[in-house]
Amino acid sequence: MNEYIPVSGVVACHICPRRYYFERSEEREESPRYTVCKQVSAHLGDLLEADRIWREVLCVLPDAPPEARDLLDECVAACRETAWERPVQTDLAVESDTLGIRGRVDKVFESGTFAITRSSTAPNAGVYGTDRLRVACYVACLHETLGRPVAGGYVEYVTSGAFRFVEPQPRDRREMLKAIRAAKRVVAGELPPRPLRAPCEGCPHIERCTAGPRRLSDLF
Repeated sequence: MNEYIPVSGVVACHICPRRYYFERSEEREESPRYTVCKQVSAHLGDLLEADRIWREVLCVLPDAPPEARDLLDECVAACRETAWERPVQTDLAVESDTLGIRGRVDKVFESGTFAITRSSTAPNAGVYGTDRLRVACYVACLHETLGRPVAGGYVEYVTSGAFRFVEPQPRDRREMLKAIRAAKRVVAGELPPRPLRAPCEGCPHIERCTAGPRRLSDLF
């Protein structure tokens, strides 16, 4: 049986397959920012009680820094300005045998749509390209897991108190397929070529990534 690619791995390969190659076997700790946003999201559609949510954050992440509480208060204030739909299920494990990917959808609604929770601030309009890719992956997974078509899903930008609906377009699905192919090559042990416009700034792997001779094909 082939190894399933996590949706996070598909997104990572979309950004830079080389970084995914170096980080795939590493354990990644959940950031306090995400912990806060995830826990606030769990209460959207109900009364938002900051003290109660903070106690839950400390239960999930006992060593959460004090500034995480400031973030929580900001999230609660922003989210109180928005009307939120209550989910019928949360943290649903989904997969696509056809594509060989799997992940976990944060929320599924009675209307048949879903939502993913993000800790980034919302863009001025629409959603980020990587979030469009996430939604495209989860649409494919939900279709196979639930056995019914899914038109699209919401992206919750908890820090901004905003949610945006995304209906994947052909270009999104093409990017998804390309990233899945790249991820599968990485899983097979192949060191992928560096993208021409690789996001190298701030990458912790820049030294070993650029070490050694480069292929002529990488320069053009």
